[in-house]
Amino acid sequence: MPRPKRRRRMNNPPHFKGYRPIGLTDEHQPILLNYEEYEAIRLSDYELLGHVQASSFMNVSRPTYTRIYESARRKIAQAFVLGKTIVFEGGKVYFDSEWYMCNCCNCFFNHPQKEQELDECPLCGSERVEQIKDK
Repeated sequence: MPRPKRRRRMNNPPHFKGYRPIGLTDEHQPILLNYEEYEAIRLSDYELLGHVQASSFMNVSRPTYTRIYESARRKIAQAFVLGKTIVFEGGKVYFDSEWYMCNCCNCFFNHPQKEQELDECPLCGSERVEQIKDK
């Protein structure tokens, strides 16, 4: 029986659900890119971190990070060559931003701008907001 996957650390989820090629309407079987694969592409290709630094950030070993990164690159290449849609989906990840709950409307939301003070719920405007602590 294989060992269970460790949760991978992410900064924030992407602000969009995926990408679609222009001019094609066929969306049978989109390419599914896990959040940890998205994060590996972001760290290595956008932030220009090396594999050792990126693996440390994601809280995984360097060989595991390399496998995640290689899988993401293969999926993106397949989507480009075949003209397929890329859809971001879940994975075994946790986010490195502060999460809050509104005691008035019971919504959950995050607050990635740590330098700004949070004083109200973005949905209902209530000031009855509490931070959720990771257990």
